Amino acid sequence: MFDRISASFTLAGNSWQVLRQDKKLIVFPILSGIGCFLVLASFILPLFLIRPAWLVIPNNGAPQSPWPYVVAFAYYFCNYFVIVFCNAALISCALIRFNGGEPTIGDGISAAVSRLPQILAWAFVSATVGVILKLIENANEKAGAFISAILGTAWAVMTYFVVPVLVVEKVGPVDAVTRSMSILKKTWGEALVGHVGIGFFMFLLSLPGIAIFIIGAMLAIAHPILGVPFLLLGLVYFLLLGAISSAMHGIYLGALYQYATHGSVPGGFDSNVLERAFSQKR
Repeated sequence: MFDRISASFTLAGNSWQVLRQDKKLIVFPILSGIGCFLVLASFILPLFLIRPAWLVIPNNGAPQSPWPYVVAFAYYFCNYFVIVFCNAALISCALIRFNGGEPTIGDGISAAVSRLPQILAWAFVSATVGVILKLIENANEKAGAFISAILGTAWAVMTYFVVPVLVVEKVGPVDAVTRSMSILKKTWGEALVGHVGIGFFMFLLSLPGIAIFIIGAMLAIAHPILGVPFLLLGLVYFLLLGAISSAMHGIYLGALYQYATHGSVPGGFDSNVLERAFSQKR
């Protein structure tokens, strides 16, 4: 386990270096964030203005009308579509970069567009699972939430490699989940523990943002006008940090997928670390 954690720090550093070499990859998480915000606004604003009767949920948390679940499904579908589309574009560009190419934003978008049937199908499946988990959660206030959290985590693990599978192999949802689980068996340590390395890396990058917020809060206490610029700067910093984190995770995911499926070391990654990590499974 300690070897895997150490390797995850090295591979997180490799992901950072790839992002530094190809800074345009951060555009896709930014587009994803903007898209998700627009999707949220497109659902919240009409509901706020119209305020239909079925929007009021009883105290037990289980709506009597099916409409909340219909709206939830539509929201999940649109949201997942935006996220998967942008992740597919990001991973497509990362794979091009790994193999010595010079990807453009257009290359990523074109690759995602060419996978629209698969992305739409996967968004539908993800939305369906999301609604089912919500139904389970609402079935019982405590037990339902606990079971929903466990099933949601299991689903996230099972589908870890679905996006790169959709990008490269152009398969349907069922085959994508099957392939994801098959690849996960080879990479479960690196896939799951890898988040530790990236998480620690992002924690270090978050320290300047925390300092900016503290300075802003202290200035706001003395004089609100002086604190506002620092608080806004801190907010922008953390939004950018979120985009960097998403980009690094996409790069890391693409690298693991390429090495696990093709055995070729992604450009910019430490071949010794990858070979040592995967040789432990033989």
